[in-house]
Amino acid sequence: MGNNKLSVKEKIGYGMGDAGCNIIFGAIMLFVNYFYTDIFGLAPALVGVLLLSVRVIDAVTDPIMGALADRTRSKWGRFRPWLLWIAFPYALFSVLMFTTPDWSYSSKVIYAFVTYFLLSITYTAINIPYCSLGSVITNDPQERVACQSYRFVMVGIATLLLSLTLLPMVDWFGGGNKAKGYQLAMTVLAFIGMCMFLFCFSTVRERIRPAVQTNDELKQDLKDVWKNDQWVRILLLTLCNVCPGFIRMAATMYYVTWVMQQSTHFATLFISLGVVGMMVGSMLAKILTDRWCKLKVFFWTNIALAIFSCAFYFFDPHATMMILVLYFLLNILHQIPSPLHWSLMADVDDYGEWKTGKRITGISFSGNLFFLKVGLAIAGAMVGFLLSWYGYDAGAKAQSATALNGIVMLFTVIPGVGYLITAGVVRLLKVDRDFMQQIQADLEKRRQNFRELNEYQEQIEQVRKA
Repeated sequence: MGNNKLSVKEKIGYGMGDAGCNIIFGAIMLFVNYFYTDIFGLAPALVGVLLLSVRVIDAVTDPIMGALADRTRSKWGRFRPWLLWIAFPYALFSVLMFTTPDWSYSSKVIYAFVTYFLLSITYTAINIPYCSLGSVITNDPQERVACQSYRFVMVGIATLLLSLTLLPMVDWFGGGNKAKGYQLAMTVLAFIGMCMFLFCFSTVRERIRPAVQTNDELKQDLKDVWKNDQWVRILLLTLCNVCPGFIRMAATMYYVTWVMQQSTHFATLFISLGVVGMMVGSMLAKILTDRWCKLKVFFWTNIALAIFSCAFYFFDPHATMMILVLYFLLNILHQIPSPLHWSLMADVDDYGEWKTGKRITGISFSGNLFFLKVGLAIAGAMVGFLLSWYGYDAGAKAQSATALNGIVMLFTVIPGVGYLITAGVVRLLKVDRDFMQQIQADLEKRRQNFRELNEYQEQIEQVRKA
């Protein structure tokens, strides 16, 4: 597996792809609920409907995109070229989504649905190939964890850039007009994100190709991928793993603004400190998995997160320094499983090839991305619906005690329950360290045998022609 060792430059390059994605999509994770309710002017419950409704379309577009990526044949490989082709449309639609037209309420609702849909489509078209790319640049499980750790450090840097600059740019560009400020701030960040995608495209190479190329129809691929029992289980893990963190992220602006009663500048510091904690967690993932099996690290980290997150409910939100320190520590823990999760997706892809003899990377990752987006939608919708249930009023000068308690629950206990559920799902997976070593050895033998068979057939063909 020596030829599957990656240089630092390539690991950074691969990480830049997700950095480009998250400098845009991170704005959605951190600010979309707040933007739609307090800036764009939508009702909280309608925001929940918006975030959920687009996921119905993803059920169709995600597997189609996965199949397209699997069948792409170019001099750059199967997955790399999509980074080049979709970088600009993805950046463009992100700006349009954060644009607030001066229209009637009903027209703005239609605009919000259309622009969010277009952004979701381009996110699918660039993120499924990008995620699939992580499975074919190396087949070394330790290198995969290292690569994912670099990836999430780069994501942390991008998210830190986002959290440090978005709100100040909104104030600087918009002055008293926050809608204009969000539009222009996202224009700057979207351009940076596009450049990151292009850097990823130029530095990463595809190395792993299936022993037998698939030419089956999409319908057959969908049937075959379900034969991978570990893939079905990691879909459930993807859904559960994304919800707790996104619920907290979506509730953060409300928590800082209404519960802690702090300013926009403090919100920038608060979110940025959390991002730094996440970067530390990404680096810890590699250190911990060098010593212990990634499944064990994943499980026990989520148990710790469940306890810590629920305990956060009882902390005094006005003890500012204590909350900052605890939030920093919480985000370190929160981020440790993320690189492990994505490296597990690649391991499960290997398991599928080992079990069925067929590698369906694009379809496999499209399923994971769909469940990730479903998790994001469920989490975002929960925030919207529960804020409405608790009586949150964006135009009020002060929130009711019920609304404030609801925000605290969204920031603490509800994510804590989600972490506990995630820990339970981790126990369903069996692709531990020892099993993956066996799988990699078997696959290497198959690929070598296939190469030798091809060489023999080519020699026979040459003799016939002679």
